[in-house]
Amino acid sequence: MHEDGITGRTEWSTAGRALPGQDVSGDRGVVLDTGDGGVLFGVLDGLGHGAAAADAADRATLVLSDNRGEPLDVLMVLCHRAMAETRGAAMSLALIGPGDTLQWIGVGNVESRLLTLGPAGPELRATMLLTGGIVGYRLPAHLQPQTLPIKQGDLLLMATDGLVTADADKIDLARPAAAIAGDLLARDAKDTDDALVLAARFRGAGS
Repeated sequence: MHEDGITGRTEWSTAGRALPGQDVSGDRGVVLDTGDGGVLFGVLDGLGHGAAAADAADRATLVLSDNRGEPLDVLMVLCHRAMAETRGAAMSLALIGPGDTLQWIGVGNVESRLLTLGPAGPELRATMLLTGGIVGYRLPAHLQPQTLPIKQGDLLLMATDGLVTADADKIDLARPAAAIAGDLLARDAKDTDDALVLAARFRGAGS
């Protein structure tokens, strides 16, 4: 499953697939225009795999779509309530706001990184600080989104634990987001789990 597009000031792509031998993936990628110049990104990994994992992720996806303008910590709580009778999910959210800022928050093991082009090539600017827990089952008592500046050309990468984490210097930031996401899925997806990666490039003001 592959999707890509341009929303607001970002060029984005998601690439994913189910566990080999399964028809349904429990991983979901979400891209939503918040209506105020921002773009909300989410990657969800329903616990386990198959239909039960997909149900958990789908419930959270609907909540995000219906409440996209809410703060990230509020969205986590709303998704937690919606998944109360499901397996739950690991979940990371990122918001590229109307200013040149990135906010993000994560519960579980959906990794998120911000890459930038440095003097010697691609560099890792920041890694999301993940909090232990399961959205829908055990949510941390204190949820605090992080905020950091973002500049034109920076690349946000979010991936479920069905992918091996790639080194920043192995990613060509000059390539389209769709090519980056597709290559990462093809090269780094594990054979033991569902897998999904989201790549989003910030195109800057006036884009």
